[in-house]
Amino acid sequence: MSTAAVHRPGRLGDPTMTLATDPRADRRMVAVMEPMGIADESPPTPVTASSSLDEMHAYVDAAEPMYETLFDALYDTLPPVEGVSSRTEVISGIDGNDIALYIHAPADADGPLPCVYHIHGGGMVLLKASGKSYVRWRDELAALGLVAVGVEFRNASGALGRHPFPAGLNDCMSGLQWVATNKEALGISTITVSGESGGGNLTLATTLKAKHDGCLDIIDGVFAQCPYISGAYSDPPADLPSLIENDQYFLDVANMGAIMRLYDPTGASDNNPLAWPLHASEQDLTGLPPHVISVNELDPLRDEGLAYYRKLLAAGNAAQSRTVNGTCHAGDVIFRGAIPDVYAATAAALRDFAYSM
Repeated sequence: MSTAAVHRPGRLGDPTMTLATDPRADRRMVAVMEPMGIADESPPTPVTASSSLDEMHAYVDAAEPMYETLFDALYDTLPPVEGVSSRTEVISGIDGNDIALYIHAPADADGPLPCVYHIHGGGMVLLKASGKSYVRWRDELAALGLVAVGVEFRNASGALGRHPFPAGLNDCMSGLQWVATNKEALGISTITVSGESGGGNLTLATTLKAKHDGCLDIIDGVFAQCPYISGAYSDPPADLPSLIENDQYFLDVANMGAIMRLYDPTGASDNNPLAWPLHASEQDLTGLPPHVISVNELDPLRDEGLAYYRKLLAAGNAAQSRTVNGTCHAGDVIFRGAIPDVYAATAAALRDFAYSM
């Protein structure tokens, strides 16, 4: 065995390694995950890309309430965020459907403030912007002096499904256009689009769609977190080694291959950058607003986020990357109670970026 093989990180060097045993993992995060059974190797995923759509939908229908219960438990014991007001606006989307927008702002807001237009995670197929973790995120951003707007887009499965691509993207674009049209009434100065995981996908795709639709000027900045953007989950390529290195570290790569099929059941959009932004060409990426791509060290999706960052730079854009060490996929925003300093650092990075626009 070569020395290089011995020192390869994660499951590249030791296929039996888990988040619980990886020496890179923040032990505070692991301590919270272990009692929930999400720090160790999980059993084989019940669905893969070769499963039937009915099997995949049944899996999501069962898994979504479990995820919601998990996230609710992480936030139930936290004290409320003070000094924040919130309201809901229901608008009509470009497809004629109703879209709820959740608007959070400092209670004593004086003068226009930067806005973060937030798109929640869930692989574009499950979870809701009304979930406790996302309400908390918007409240915390508002407490930092931002207006935070969350969009309740249609999912490809689960309680808000079944609406495959491009339904959710259309809803995100509709909400963004409404916010841009109502900037004065909302008391906002600039708009930064942001989201994590599947919301990171939709953050980047919404930006690409805005360019395609000729309204890119409504976006001042883009802050994408742990974006789910390659579509390369059934056969991980060599240039995205984190898909193997961190497989089953909270996320299961084979399971993501199934989620991908729910988003685009026919596979017709597998190479469409509006569905999977890592496929964007240099022409697609030219002339975009400033970006931050934030990734997690112990995330299977880490390398696709960094690959997108490099493509942004190659296309001549202003772009920054940040890697949150010691954390699993979206760990810096999920585990608020266990690693409050890490959570606060990511929130502050987003605030500072929004204020720099």
